[in-house]
Amino acid sequence: MRYRRLGNSGLIVSAVGLGSMQFGTGMNMGNLDQEATNGMVEYALEHGINFIDTANVYSQGESERLLGNALTGKREEIVLATKARLPMGENFNHSGATRVNILREIEASLNRLQTDYIDLYQMHGWDSNTPLEETLRTLDDLVRQGVVRYIGLSNYLAWQAATALGMQEQLNLEKYVTAQMYYSLVGRGLEHEFMSCAEYHNLGLLIWSPLAGGFLAGKYNRENPPERGTRFAEAGQFVPIDLEQGFEVVDVLRKIGKKHDVSPARVSLAWTLSRPNVSSVLIAARKIEHLEDNIQAVDLELDQEDMELLNEVSDPGTPPYPKWMVLQLDQAEDPRPRVLEPERFEDGGPWEDLRFKQMELDHIE
Repeated sequence: MRYRRLGNSGLIVSAVGLGSMQFGTGMNMGNLDQEATNGMVEYALEHGINFIDTANVYSQGESERLLGNALTGKREEIVLATKARLPMGENFNHSGATRVNILREIEASLNRLQTDYIDLYQMHGWDSNTPLEETLRTLDDLVRQGVVRYIGLSNYLAWQAATALGMQEQLNLEKYVTAQMYYSLVGRGLEHEFMSCAEYHNLGLLIWSPLAGGFLAGKYNRENPPERGTRFAEAGQFVPIDLEQGFEVVDVLRKIGKKHDVSPARVSLAWTLSRPNVSSVLIAARKIEHLEDNIQAVDLELDQEDMELLNEVSDPGTPPYPKWMVLQLDQAEDPRPRVLEPERFEDGGPWEDLRFKQMELDHIE
């Protein structure tokens, strides 16, 4: 196993972390019972994983409860993360990032997880119905009380993350150190704005669904749709996928996997692990053999040719305005980056000059 810093903190976590949506029956995402949960957690710890992520809403608390039982006698060995924000009942006040709901849910999570502190407590999403300062002051109180060690965000827009970090700085509150976000070879939208935000603020990225709900495991193609009983089929298309491009990505994953004698899933995870500002990639398996394969992605070294093939086939295209203009002005037209960071421009740089590209097209015509 390899290890990395947890965002802008001194805490060290495994490069892959164990996700837990598959623990419990309430979400139809794996349906693992207590015995299977115990085995999954034990295997993960034995193979160097020290970071486990869950949430109160996963199977409406059942995931936390099963995980708490599985961690009996092992709590101090791991970095434990959970979340709050999403509805935990029909009562509308049992939802959101309000002071009342956060305080209720942290207590409930502590009880289910059988612990007196959470290493990383994350807001599961932005709350447009609650003043941001209320949320951030509540989280700061939890850290100062010792109930929570670090705080993180999840599923925020870039401006929302930047606004929160700015308010925390201004009010001298505990700052977010991580951002748990979706990212994969068939979902590279994070690159349009959020990745540069994370880099600027030194937010550690925790990647959820790096295999796009199992799609990038390589089992499916145009002639072989998801079979009944698979996680992808049961849960539906959990993340949006351009299937045509997705099948092309899977074809390349199979090609590179054959070259290295590894699975397409392992290649996909290795690519994700190579991306900037990634603190940990969350893997969630329903079978031990899949967990074993996923863990080994940490040791897979993809060469330049592999990376170029993967980047090209999964290219999300020209980013929306104003991102393309920002890159054009800052990376293509400003000469200073090439002088200050020449290594970034060895292969042409992070952005192709749109003006010269258009001139070339006009010349061809």
